[in-house]
Amino acid sequence: MFKLLKYLKAKEWILLVVTLGFLALQVWCNITIPDCTLEISRYLQMPDISPYWSDIIWTCIQMLLYAAGVVVSAIIAQYLASVIVSSLLTRIRSKVFKRVNDFSATEINRFSIPSLITRCTNDITQLQQVYTSSITLVLTAPLTAIFAIIKIVGLSREYGASALTWVNVVSVLAIILVVFLIVILVLPKFKKIQTGTDKLNMVTRENLTGLKVIRAVGAEKEQEEKFENVNKRFAKLEFYIDKVLMLIEPSLSLIMQGTSLAIVWVVGILAGQNPEITTVISAFTQLSIFIIMSFTSLSILFMFIPRGIVSAKRINEVLNTQTSLKDGHNKGEQMQQKGTIEFKNVSFRYPEADADVLENISFTVSQGQTVAFIGSTGSGKSTLINLIPRFYDCSDGEILINGHNVKDFSQHDLHEIIGYVPQKGILFSGTVKSNIKYGKEDASDEEVEKAINISQSNFVYDLPNGLDYHISQGGKNVSGGQKQRLSIARAIIKDPDILIFDDSFSALDYKTDKIVRKNLNKAYKNTTKVIVAQRIGTIMNADQIIVLDQGKMVGKGTHKQLLKSCKVYREIALSQLSEEELAK
Repeated sequence: MFKLLKYLKAKEWILLVVTLGFLALQVWCNITIPDCTLEISRYLQMPDISPYWSDIIWTCIQMLLYAAGVVVSAIIAQYLASVIVSSLLTRIRSKVFKRVNDFSATEINRFSIPSLITRCTNDITQLQQVYTSSITLVLTAPLTAIFAIIKIVGLSREYGASALTWVNVVSVLAIILVVFLIVILVLPKFKKIQTGTDKLNMVTRENLTGLKVIRAVGAEKEQEEKFENVNKRFAKLEFYIDKVLMLIEPSLSLIMQGTSLAIVWVVGILAGQNPEITTVISAFTQLSIFIIMSFTSLSILFMFIPRGIVSAKRINEVLNTQTSLKDGHNKGEQMQQKGTIEFKNVSFRYPEADADVLENISFTVSQGQTVAFIGSTGSGKSTLINLIPRFYDCSDGEILINGHNVKDFSQHDLHEIIGYVPQKGILFSGTVKSNIKYGKEDASDEEVEKAINISQSNFVYDLPNGLDYHISQGGKNVSGGQKQRLSIARAIIKDPDILIFDDSFSALDYKTDKIVRKNLNKAYKNTTKVIVAQRIGTIMNADQIIVLDQGKMVGKGTHKQLLKSCKVYREIALSQLSEEELAK
């Protein structure tokens, strides 16, 4: 938890020192109030107090001023602590988000998306509560307790009442015992609470993402049962912690009441020997309450600090995790070649998998060519093209883009020369125009219009407000085909060296599919196109078609060549088109 304090800026360290100053002032004002109470009590014990009224009034005014000092300094200290913690955690949240953005698919899969969401939100919220409480209590509680103990010991000696000191010793020991037992009971549950939050997020996200499928297959009850199981386990943990923690208040109240009663009882016994001791009842009671409350605050803080430590550890795990994809130093503009792709004996295995997903893949694509990949489900098509923009790194072999190994590029420069359209069209909340310009922020209106025309996204002009039409998160208010076309427009507006289409025409009808591909070939003659598709009609005119089967390359050539030489390709082709259609 304390490791994260390295992200504090110099200004915030200064504010922290100022905050501690106000907290020290709060303690001094607080601990001085019993002195005023004691002085007033002494005046009131005198046979004739009339000569001392002005002194009594002045002491009362001082007491009010000290009380005001406690309130004002506490408010200022709390405000400054909130400013410091908010600034720190805003910075940490940004760093976590940035680090997650740099993760490869390997790191994201290792943590899981629900867990990363929890770490960015819930864990940081937990830290905010712990940090704010720590700043205000770590100084005030021990200082108050120390000064109160010193004053009680002094008063005990002055009035020969050491028994009063022992009353407080017993009270403090009782508090420590109560809180110690509670800590033992709840501490192991805090980590389970955080992992339980991860599971709740996972089930909720899964349910919302797959809502249409769940309804279509009538699996609402199963999903509800799955959520209920996780929810009940989480609620059981929370209920257990709440049950234990709710013992704190009545236990501490009992100890405080018992302490007050013990003070009165001891003073009553000692009053026979020294009547003046009755003047210290109020002061002693106040000081005793200060001690009890200080130890109570510290005990509760030490009980919740482990929860903050758990959250801080989870956040540090993200911040300390380095992406497996290391940047190279070659710049895209220094490349002599453009749009060339070469796979040299490439194999790939997912982390902790037992076997390769891709095995010994080799091929070369020249600038401006269209290369297509086809194969049965699970043959490795999408995995293969995901190696080109380095969403993963190959396990063996090497991949060359523009004549250089992809590992020699910085990821930013590599992605600048690649346009990528995912299998599932993904849009972001914002306008139609902002989604298209996501690929090139400084794109002109003419470039936007060109991308719209080429991708056959002209439907946007019929939407309310046209290009300013608001796209909801995930593109929920447009169809699947519209999302794919806008995703294509977003990729091509970059005018990249290489365009990758991961089954990106699947939601388009045959006519639109054909027009879009024709527009692409006409407008981007010198751009290399990499296409994954299930439709033979989408890829049959490609310059090179690579057939994959169970991660191995079983065929390579043109459509006509593969019909004769590759059994797998022929079977796929005949399952979609007739002999006459294939011969055209």
